[in-house]
Amino acid sequence: MKNIKKILSAILLVCWITLGYGQRKQWADTTIVTKHEVTVKGVRFAYTAKAGTQPVWDENGEPIATIHYTYYERDGIKERDKRPLVISFNGGPGSGSVWMHIAYTGPRLLKIDDEGYPVQPYGIKENPYSILDVADIVYVDPVNTGYSRILDPKADRSLFFGTNADIKYLAEWLNTFVGRENRWPSPKYLIGESYGTTRVSGLALELQNAQWMYLNGVVLVSPTDLGLERGGPVDKALRWPYYAATAWFHNALPTDLQQQDLTDMLPEVEAFTMNELLPAIAKGGSLSDEEKRQVAAKMAHYSGLSEAVILQHNLDITTSFFWKELLRDSGYTVGRLDSRYLGIDFKDGGERPDYAAELTSWLHSFTPAINYYFKNELNYQTDVKYNLFGPVHPWDRSDDNTGLNLRQAMAQNPYLHVLVQSGYYDGACDYFNAKYNLWQMDPSGKLLDRTDFMGYRSGHMMYLRKQDLETANEDLRTFIAKTLPGEGVPAKYTIAP
Repeated sequence: MKNIKKILSAILLVCWITLGYGQRKQWADTTIVTKHEVTVKGVRFAYTAKAGTQPVWDENGEPIATIHYTYYERDGIKERDKRPLVISFNGGPGSGSVWMHIAYTGPRLLKIDDEGYPVQPYGIKENPYSILDVADIVYVDPVNTGYSRILDPKADRSLFFGTNADIKYLAEWLNTFVGRENRWPSPKYLIGESYGTTRVSGLALELQNAQWMYLNGVVLVSPTDLGLERGGPVDKALRWPYYAATAWFHNALPTDLQQQDLTDMLPEVEAFTMNELLPAIAKGGSLSDEEKRQVAAKMAHYSGLSEAVILQHNLDITTSFFWKELLRDSGYTVGRLDSRYLGIDFKDGGERPDYAAELTSWLHSFTPAINYYFKNELNYQTDVKYNLFGPVHPWDRSDDNTGLNLRQAMAQNPYLHVLVQSGYYDGACDYFNAKYNLWQMDPSGKLLDRTDFMGYRSGHMMYLRKQDLETANEDLRTFIAKTLPGEGVPAKYTIAP
């Protein structure tokens, strides 16, 4: 019997290789199964990987698109009904799930240096910090990202490319996936990064209300604004703690701040932002010259920029100008998604950097690694291009209520908890705006005991720094452990006596 299974497996692999090569169209429904081992936290164990595609159907049951996924299950688990399932999305909105897949939570890790920079030879190694020891994981590539594609050229693109459309079809897809893998009884978690936080915040409510699937946790990694209003003075002020963190990293702050540890210094800047800077910007032209000068002096003190430049910009320093200005005299720009990265522009003058230094570095290391990994370790053979960033525009961003939807999902489901993970040097989805999200999602404070915020000394993908990779995964383990209710503990609210 074992020999027959081996022969059948070999035949299926040959068929897959034959079908996978020589075509650039994705197959609607496929699965390739491979067996592996990994050592996590000193314990070696076996796991099964499934790399495949699963259709998106229209109202008539015809496949109009297919979603590529990679699913990892730890072997030897006796009570799988109690085993957590983590469903992972990245952002963009046109980005594949590659980033967290091979750099954060998965069992394999791309080869980079300890601070996240590319190294050669490129490759993949075991991830000793993966959360696969405590939870099974599926990485999902939305339509036109990764290997996922629209199959019907006549399909309406608006069914996929918009905030609410994206949430709707992915919720339906997850219903099918969970059913196929027999994971309905399992505790379930969503984790999203960047625009993926918009996605999973909306999915939390959509899964409950349209698919009747309830979650134990949602993890927001480097969250967007989640549709929460913050224009005008609020938007201009909330950037300042990020500016201070970046200036601290580059030793651009005055001695009294520079000699403090980062996390000791930031609360002072946060207090200034909310108590002085925000009201000052709101007053606009009604500020006296002396008041404006005093505020500008403090802004300069906390940012590494000159008081003169801040006054020239009427106290409104955009992020793109900050990335160009902070190290201008040294001939460098700083990265948008991770301000630890340096860039070199054609000229030192100007209002914004020529390119995103950090993203160029990341694409340098991730692209060869993910293509190698699928072909050589997961036996996923295809001529379809893996889209790290795919064509998903125009993207309909109207009616984005995802932050409030997540709050509503929490209100409806007493089991549901939220964890936010942010890098202090992320200038696109900065950590202080992530805190602001939590304040505005829950102005009553009634859900405060079910939300956690964790900060890390890196940027948008904080896990690229080895120390934060270990810490952030441990934070996920802690979050999962504390959000698994005791057996028989009901999901209900009680009034304290």
